[in-house]
Amino acid sequence: MEQIDRAEGSPSSSAAPGRPRDTTIDARVTGAVVELLATVPYSALTLEGVAAAAGTSKPAVRRRWGSLPGVVVHTLISVLGTTPTPDTGCVHCDLIAGISTLSDTFQASPITRALPGLVSDLEADPELREVFRRDYFEARRATSRAVLEHAVERGELQDGLDLELTLDLLAAPIYYRAFFGHQPIDDGLAERTVLSVLNGVATADWQRHHRASRS
Repeated sequence: MEQIDRAEGSPSSSAAPGRPRDTTIDARVTGAVVELLATVPYSALTLEGVAAAAGTSKPAVRRRWGSLPGVVVHTLISVLGTTPTPDTGCVHCDLIAGISTLSDTFQASPITRALPGLVSDLEADPELREVFRRDYFEARRATSRAVLEHAVERGELQDGLDLELTLDLLAAPIYYRAFFGHQPIDDGLAERTVLSVLNGVATADWQRHHRASRS
């Protein structure tokens, strides 16, 4: 049953014809997944278990999200959000705020425990993998990319900056620790990560100004 639960297709965009839409199921299922992950590993999750904890039925959950990985992708997006990075004109403030939404949630939420298994399951479902990439990964990444682009335009970051590599560098410590657990995701990790990256990609003028503002 576990294999069937994990592979029964990609998320469905609508309920069966003629059935009234349950407007509370999204929040109840999200809460159920997070609650279950606090007590069991991702590998122990089933659609039946999630449905029971959410006070609904397995067919209702499957109609909405198609498979267990589909449910967990929905939960990840609901918990973490998709547009975390503000763009106020303070490049290090904005990046710290954006990365903190990731580190704070991974530090506090059981959803972190789902990541390794979820990424593995997505390999078997290219359609859901694209939903994950587009609606979670790229949606969050786009806001940080905009912050970097505007900082380059203001002369705070180097011309010709490799934006994609810089984005990887900003997020890598959080995901690396979430996947492997070799070091904690602590309160200061976002700030240390951002400032370490900026030390390599910011212009000399920005670095002098930043040092002066902190002295």
